[in-house]
Amino acid sequence: MAVFYLALHKIIARWSRKPDSKLLWFFAVITAPLTSPVKKWSNPDATDDQIVTYALIFYGLVWMLLIFAGRYWLK
Repeated sequence: MAVFYLALHKIIARWSRKPDSKLLWFFAVITAPLTSPVKKWSNPDATDDQIVTYALIFYGLVWMLLIFAGRYWLK
């Protein structure tokens, strides 16, 4: 679900015409718990789009690692 919501946030941010859109605000609130740890690790001057991208990559890799661990290590 985390990767899905982060991907939707990225899509909505790219296609949103208004920076104060309620839909963009909704996805910013939903993904805030996912992006806040990544924001601490990233560059201090990173943009919100970069932080969402970093979070999407990080949680995507964690998801793939868990799938790999479930299939090969836990047998």
